[in-house]
Amino acid sequence: MAARTLPDARQLALARALDRSEPLAGLLQRVRESRQRFDAIAPLLPQALRAGVRPGPLDELRWSLLVDHAAGAAKLRQMLPELQSVLGEHGWPQPPIRIKIQPRA
Repeated sequence: MAARTLPDARQLALARALDRSEPLAGLLQRVRESRQRFDAIAPLLPQALRAGVRPGPLDELRWSLLVDHAAGAAKLRQMLPELQSVLGEHGWPQPPIRIKIQPRA
């Protein structure tokens, strides 16, 4: 089966809805920024840990990193000063980073 390169009607309808709804557009922007922040810090993560960490929610108060297990969460907590520093170098404000253990389903 060939990969689709053109969006289908459902994807277009969703894109239009996101464009027309201010709350949904704001949510989409926060999701994008969370991903961009994660992309900025990912090179700092040890290879063995990187696959078990993913970007989480971002709001005015904090940004969350979701990690698969407690050992990974402990390592991330040790790295928080370095992660915050890199985010600052990229120009992002420095709300606290929350580490949340959330195993994948």
